Amino acid sequence: MHYGCIVSSLLMIINTEKLVRSFEVGTQKIDALRGIDLSVEKGEFISIMGPSGSGKTTLMNIIGCLDTPTSGNYYLNNQLVNNLDDDALARIRNKEIGFVFQSFHLLAKNSALSNVMLPLKYAGTEKNEAEQRAKDVLKQVDLTDRMQHGPSELSGGQQQRVAIARALVNKPSILFADEPTGNLDSKTGEDVMNLFKNLNEEGQTIILITHEENIARQSKRIINIKDGLIESDSKI
Repeated sequence: MHYGCIVSSLLMIINTEKLVRSFEVGTQKIDALRGIDLSVEKGEFISIMGPSGSGKTTLMNIIGCLDTPTSGNYYLNNQLVNNLDDDALARIRNKEIGFVFQSFHLLAKNSALSNVMLPLKYAGTEKNEAEQRAKDVLKQVDLTDRMQHGPSELSGGQQQRVAIARALVNKPSILFADEPTGNLDSKTGEDVMNLFKNLNEEGQTIILITHEENIARQSKRIINIKDGLIESDSKI
């Protein structure tokens, strides 16, 4: 193998080859993805855009190891993952991937600190280490003074920051954000986007799903999906 190819493969986090995902709806077959070829390098900040039903969420579910393709190959950190069973996919999700959603999905009766510690608890991390790592990422998202507050005591922007801290606590290879500003006012949404940009400057790979052009343009590369295919792929 040529030296340049070796370097390229080391930098590549995501590589898909002709991804197809079909669903049976009654007697009808729906092709949500119709042959997606996508490569993402370490440290990229990408927005995936597309109208409702374009396939962008289906694509995120597959590259986020929440679903598997009907056909085609998906490599995550050079490991073929599309043929793994549910338990193996769950282990990869917990180790390699962090998710941030439009709805914050915080446990109402748990403090910010406890919410952030949850992925480490599932991973079997020792309690003292888990608590320290959770405190570190809460500091990273500027919530040191709100660690013991529950979700009801936090603003929408603060709740999203807790969700981002929870997504970061396992030091994921990729941070997925699905419409992360959708439930926030414009000022708070701007603060959250600034946080993503800071995380990306520190080396975090981020893939953002959005339908908002002004949000997408704050990333460094925009991929437009239409009818299950990549319509355009451009760097900003």
